Amino acid sequence: TTMPDTIVKAAVCREFGGALCVEDVALPPVGAREVRARVMACAVCHSDIIYMDGGWGGPLPCVFGHEAAGIVLECGKESNVAVGARVVITLLRSCDACVFCEKGAPALCAGKFPSDMRLRDAKGEVVSAGLKTAAFAEQVVVHESQVAPIDDGIPFDEASLLACGVLTGWGAVVNNAQVTAGSSVAVVGCGGVGANCLQAAAMVKAEPVVAVDLSADILQLATNFGATTTCEASKDIKETAQQVRATNNGRGFDFVFMAAGSARAVELSAELVAPLGALVLVGMPPDGDLAKLDATNIAYGQRRILGSKMGGARLREDIPKLLALRRSGELKLAELIAARRPLSQINDAVNAARGGGVLRNVVVFD
Repeated sequence: TTMPDTIVKAAVCREFGGALCVEDVALPPVGAREVRARVMACAVCHSDIIYMDGGWGGPLPCVFGHEAAGIVLECGKESNVAVGARVVITLLRSCDACVFCEKGAPALCAGKFPSDMRLRDAKGEVVSAGLKTAAFAEQVVVHESQVAPIDDGIPFDEASLLACGVLTGWGAVVNNAQVTAGSSVAVVGCGGVGANCLQAAAMVKAEPVVAVDLSADILQLATNFGATTTCEASKDIKETAQQVRATNNGRGFDFVFMAAGSARAVELSAELVAPLGALVLVGMPPDGDLAKLDATNIAYGQRRILGSKMGGARLREDIPKLLALRRSGELKLAELIAARRPLSQINDAVNAARGGGVLRNVVVFD
């Protein structure tokens, strides 16, 4: 097989739970509806870490990274994206023709796309593109639906956060749950996604907005993103639930957003939902991590359970809304960034994110 000419540095995962190796990777040629972009910044999302640790399986070797921003270098002949455009780069891609796209849910697109296993290493071995993006690399080749234009004035490190963490947390509140003013909200797990659930809840004037997390450091940050009250979780679900409900006169909450990758967080969140309220599952635990819920309690209180994949995002509609909120000063982005590191320090960035206590570490490129 003749290898493509475009060779870039990428962080390759060759062993679940192991360190990433920065090495040369060959990009595939650009397809008719694809674009090649230079990655300027890519945030470390906890979904990358779950995948790298084997929580969701998948083929190795693999290049992960899916929360990115950069500059378009090359476009396919049928692409509507312009060379030189500044864009956010996401894992979301849509065919515009399947049943889900036609129903206005492109995040669930079931269309067929070129194989995600099109990268090659220096030996010609196939390398898969993690989360359909492979953005822990100097350049990516993605479907045109995975990019959306951004303002000239927004720094790339801030823009990268729009690709997943902000889009998912904000979208869960605005798109999936459609929270209204005066609703009571609790957010369980207030890291990168949960912080943006808090931001969105504050924007729609929910009251109260309670942040729940295991980390005192995260809870201290939560107040900067709209939390009116914080509650540090303990290992005892019943005890924690009682403490959290007490912050809202013991009645529970109209909306509870579970934004952690843990089945125990699901169980805690279910204990916090008031009658007629909704449990919104935003975080995704590893495969096989099962939660136990009291079905009678859900039915008797007419409680609802809503799934939220990437905040039900419609990329070309939601990114402009988020950019407008950033311009108005309502949406905080720079405040989400704990540290910026070059690709050579990717393992430091991943380990810092894995350790908790921070919102987002961002890999930046010259």
